[in-house]
Amino acid sequence: MPRTGNSEEWNGGEIMGLPATILPELPVVSDIGLDENAKRLTPERIAEVVNRIIDKETAARFRVYLNTCVHCGLCSDACHWFLSNNRDPRFSPVGKVKQTLWELMKRKGKVPPEFIKECSRIAQTECNVCRKCSMYCPFGIDIAYLLITVRRICHQLGIVPQFMQDTVNSHAATFNQMWVKQDEWIDTLQWQEEEARSEVVTARIPLDKEGADVLYSVIAPEPKILAQLIGNMAQIMAVARIDWTMPSFDGWDNSNMAMFSGDFEIMGRVERAHHEAALKLKVKRIVMGECGHAFRGAVYDGPKWLAWREPPVPVVHAVDFYHELITSGRIKIARKFEEPVTVQEPCNIVRGRGLGTKLREIIAATCADFRPAEPAFEHNYCCGAGGGVINCGPPWKTSRVKGNSVKAEQLAATKAHIVITPCHNCHSGIEDIISGYKLGMHVKFFSEILMQVMEIPDELRAE
Repeated sequence: MPRTGNSEEWNGGEIMGLPATILPELPVVSDIGLDENAKRLTPERIAEVVNRIIDKETAARFRVYLNTCVHCGLCSDACHWFLSNNRDPRFSPVGKVKQTLWELMKRKGKVPPEFIKECSRIAQTECNVCRKCSMYCPFGIDIAYLLITVRRICHQLGIVPQFMQDTVNSHAATFNQMWVKQDEWIDTLQWQEEEARSEVVTARIPLDKEGADVLYSVIAPEPKILAQLIGNMAQIMAVARIDWTMPSFDGWDNSNMAMFSGDFEIMGRVERAHHEAALKLKVKRIVMGECGHAFRGAVYDGPKWLAWREPPVPVVHAVDFYHELITSGRIKIARKFEEPVTVQEPCNIVRGRGLGTKLREIIAATCADFRPAEPAFEHNYCCGAGGGVINCGPPWKTSRVKGNSVKAEQLAATKAHIVITPCHNCHSGIEDIISGYKLGMHVKFFSEILMQVMEIPDELRAE
């Protein structure tokens, strides 16, 4: 059933056993990537793509998941969209699958363009593919995988939110998500090296150094709008005396929005360039900046699409790296951060990688007043921005923030002043929630906390 009720053909269905007519209509959002592109679809084209992807690109687990689900709805209470939208069954994980994939399967792809537009609207803007729902499913069904399959179908039909598609186009043209050109990239690194040396005299950002212990990779918003984070890392690396480098050529951006748009071909190109940069420089490992979705792409989804058993170069997330530096004594803590803090636990590194304990330990080592949010660890609520949802752009911001009121309530209950967010999507998503619900809190990356509390030896300190 379409969210806007624009097609009578689909208005007679039921969702989770409730007649569609008793459910309130949802506001219509204008998005050229959906509205205009849907006009060019034909029934024949839709059926061909749907059946090709289901028959040729999915495998046994796809059928097992669909045939195993008993529509019990136990996944619902895992989903912040469901909880934040008055428990409307349309926002439950199983409800989203029922409105999209099950209809496509039942009708063998014989659906009108309006239905495909609604599939994209649901799968791209109302699900963060965070996989929390799978923890609540008695059969362990990976509902995120099913909705990513819906995204794949919509991508192949050209029905993708315009802001998201623009990001993917940037990946295709520049190998980074924000159209950063090579000269701009190098200029930014030189500028941040100068800034870092004003605090730590030995700080450097070595480019293209072969055989370094660490290749440090970031996502494109850092050189574009948050360049100071690169400067922070230059100081941290200098104090810890790490042998590191960054590439001057394509492959420095570890983000991958194509992974979430359904464009797996571009996803594979981006991940190949990322890993080939590390191989070219003969580094021992990649340390990735504070981003969860980028880690997911580099370690799991990208290598899987490229038919690699595992990444060709070991990959470590920033949280793991900070934990190593602090516990080994390479970074010493001179003082603790005094303001009360809480933490947003990124889905892709806490639920997906199990770094929740290490994240708590580095916060305990650096902060005097930690106020954990409940539920915690892998049961924590998603920030609402990940999974590509925030990249669908401003048209969808209102529904995204409204769709995570439970996160606002959770944060407010801690009475913390600072929310530590070791992930770019979490950082932006939590900022939007704080602003939208007027929580009066501030957001910091962990590196910003570490910069305030780490000891800089006198011989390294700038005058």
